[in-house]
Amino acid sequence: MRTVRTPDERFDNLPGYAFAPNYVDIDDLDGGTLRVHYLDEGPTDGPVVLLMHGEPSWSYLYRNVIPSLVDAGHRVIAPDLVGFGRSDKPTEQSDYTYARHVEWMRQVVFDHLDLTDVTFFGQDWGGLVGLRLVALAPERYSGVVIGNTGLPTGRGPASDAFLAWQNFAATTEHFPVGAIINGGCTTDLAPEIIAAYDAPFPSDEHTAGARVFPSLVPTRPDDPATPDNDAAWEVLSTFDKPFLLAFSDSDPITRGGDAPFLAKVPGAVGQPHTTIAGGGHFLQEDRPADVAAAIRMVTGR
Repeated sequence: MRTVRTPDERFDNLPGYAFAPNYVDIDDLDGGTLRVHYLDEGPTDGPVVLLMHGEPSWSYLYRNVIPSLVDAGHRVIAPDLVGFGRSDKPTEQSDYTYARHVEWMRQVVFDHLDLTDVTFFGQDWGGLVGLRLVALAPERYSGVVIGNTGLPTGRGPASDAFLAWQNFAATTEHFPVGAIINGGCTTDLAPEIIAAYDAPFPSDEHTAGARVFPSLVPTRPDDPATPDNDAAWEVLSTFDKPFLLAFSDSDPITRGGDAPFLAKVPGAVGQPHTTIAGGGHFLQEDRPADVAAAIRMVTGR
């Protein structure tokens, strides 16, 4: 597959993002390789927290969450999904599938980093991909925290807000990533923060992954990802380690998405679930301290 790589200078002097880049090469599943970027902060022997971003953000979303976790003694891993951040970006939308995203991240998290005793936090597509990894190897995880995400099978109706977003991503001539993220926050982001979210996408050629992501969310039971998500739900229905829900109160896209996990995941029983007040879809941007606190509630640090 053909890929592009965002020039390094696009990431120079981004506000609040003075983290060293780390890279790993993985199989692109099409006869080539992809370079994937990840952050690796904190003590190398500390208990691991894995943070996964969604659409159309990148690891920059966690810049204000990471320090609190590092201060608590955690090793924090935050990858950029393929097509986002400093990771390579296939240029054809058809190169991206839900299954490929899961396998690409499986290679990073399991094969290369070999992470164990992991506390996972995922939001948006970070949850859709990350929860599949939990289901693939639950023994690698000591706890899960999720916010504003889900594991859809296409059997329930999608919200009007999500369908509108899906249509926008598929039809808009210009895909303004920073403005989209700003619109998904309850706070007004400063221009330099909006620009930082735009940094990975210097041209439309770089946005294929971001544009196609909404269409990969299963909204019908005959979606190609439905059988795999059904299988993941079967595993999660036996997951009895701490499973904390930390959804925000101001996200029309994922409102009510915590209910299936409360009903089906044994590890969710009796947990101190929290509603993050004042948080929009991108709760890590609006309420980073509350996100970090929810994660630390599970890790006990």
